[in-house]
Amino acid sequence: MKDKRILYVSSEVVPYLPETEISSMSFEAPRLVNQQGGQIRIFMPRYGNINERRHQLHEVIRLSGINLVINDLDMPLIIKVASIPKERIQVYFIDNDEYFKRKATLTDENGELFSDNDERAIFFAKGVIETVKKLNWSPDIIHVHGWLASLLPLYLKEYYKDEPLFNESKIVTSIYNQSFNNTLNKDMFNKIKFDNIDEEAFKSLEEPTFNNLMKIAIDYSDALIIGSEELPETLNNYLKDSEKPILEYKSKDEFGPAYTEFFNSEVLS
Repeated sequence: MKDKRILYVSSEVVPYLPETEISSMSFEAPRLVNQQGGQIRIFMPRYGNINERRHQLHEVIRLSGINLVINDLDMPLIIKVASIPKERIQVYFIDNDEYFKRKATLTDENGELFSDNDERAIFFAKGVIETVKKLNWSPDIIHVHGWLASLLPLYLKEYYKDEPLFNESKIVTSIYNQSFNNTLNKDMFNKIKFDNIDEEAFKSLEEPTFNNLMKIAIDYSDALIIGSEELPETLNNYLKDSEKPILEYKSKDEFGPAYTEFFNSEVLS
C-alpha cells in the first residue's frame, strides 16, 4: 500500500472511544497502511464524551468556519484534530455544538437513539467531504465504518458526483453487526431529498432501519468487507446479490495480509 492515499471515515475509533469491532478495526486498518508507507487520514465525529484535554484535540481554524445546510438550516462545521500517541496518525474530528456537544455518542442514558441521529449522519457525511475538499487531498480509497458514516457513499456518488477530487476514488464499506433497533427519524428521507438527490437513489430510507441504511451503503460502494463474524441474514443475502468484490470476515489477528491483497487486487486494479 506504499504511497496509496486512504481516507478512513468511521463512527468510532480507539483510543477516543471504548473498544468495539468498529472502533478497533478503524484503528488497526489505518495503522497497517501507515506501517506499509501509505498516506492516511481518519475522520470521526467529535462526540461530547471524548475528553478533549486528555486526547489533546485542537481546532483547525483554517478548516473550520463553513456552514453545511441540513434540512434548510445552516449548521456551522468545526474541525478538530489530534494525533494517536506513538503511531504518528492524525485523526480529524467533525464537530458542531448542536449535534455533538452532548456527553454521549448515539443514545441517551436510557439507551434510546437520539432523535436527530439522521441529521447527524447527513452532517457527518457532508462535513467529511467538505473538509477533504479543503485539504485538497484526493484519496485512492475511502473506507467507511459504522452506520453513522453509512450515508457517505450515497452523498459522494450523488450529491458530490461532479467533484473532480473524487473522480478516481474507490469506496469500500465494512459491514458490521453493530446495529440499532427500530428506525431513525422517519423524516430522514425528506431531509436527504432536500439536497436534490434523486429519491429513487435512496427509496428504501423511507423506512430508515439499520438494514436499509447498510443496503444504501452497499449500493453506492465499489467493494465491501464483512466486518463481523455474523451478519443479519437480510444483509448477507443483499451482499451476495450485489455482485461486488467482497472480502469475507477476518479476525483482528489475521486481517492484515487479506486486507492488503484485497485492496491491491480487487479495489485498486
